[in-house]
Amino acid sequence: MKLLVFSDIHNDWDALARLMRVEADYYIAAGDQVTWSKGLDRCGSILQARGERVYVLPGNHESAGQVAGMCARYGLHDFHGRHFQAGRWHVAGLGYSNPTPFNTPGEYSEPRLAERLDRFADLRPLALICHAPPYGTALDQLRPGVHAGSTAVRDFIAARQPEYFLCGHIHEAEGASISIGRTRARNVGKAGYLLELD
Repeated sequence: MKLLVFSDIHNDWDALARLMRVEADYYIAAGDQVTWSKGLDRCGSILQARGERVYVLPGNHESAGQVAGMCARYGLHDFHGRHFQAGRWHVAGLGYSNPTPFNTPGEYSEPRLAERLDRFADLRPLALICHAPPYGTALDQLRPGVHAGSTAVRDFIAARQPEYFLCGHIHEAEGASISIGRTRARNVGKAGYLLELD
């Protein structure tokens, strides 16, 4: 079973169209499909090519309501704070980021992120997809020694050890891949990542 997970398209419609040409069982857009909420209908019309197999998270550049509206208009799944079962796997998603300096539409406090993640705590086996990366890792590094991820995401991974964790948000860390205990984790970026689940 193949999940194509991608993030931070930021209105690069050619990149999004390329991703839609990849064959997968599920397509998960992990946030920031657009910039400052502009272009959601164009985004929806491209994602519509894979229709019922597309699951969408809001990043920090879209509100949950805006993404829910786009999903309703284009026949996509609003994935924010939700999960589904794919074979024996639970696949869960949480959008938004921890607070940024830019006051973007999709930000949660760390306690709010922790509260929203807690509903996934008992799902096994779990592939977790968030917009925000875990704080203090290679997945959230802006430059050496400077990190901008979420402590709530980090703490959830450390405590609950999902089998897989995929994220975006920090463009500079695109493609970074690490292990956090037993969790295999990656910042997928707009290049995307094809996760194969048994």
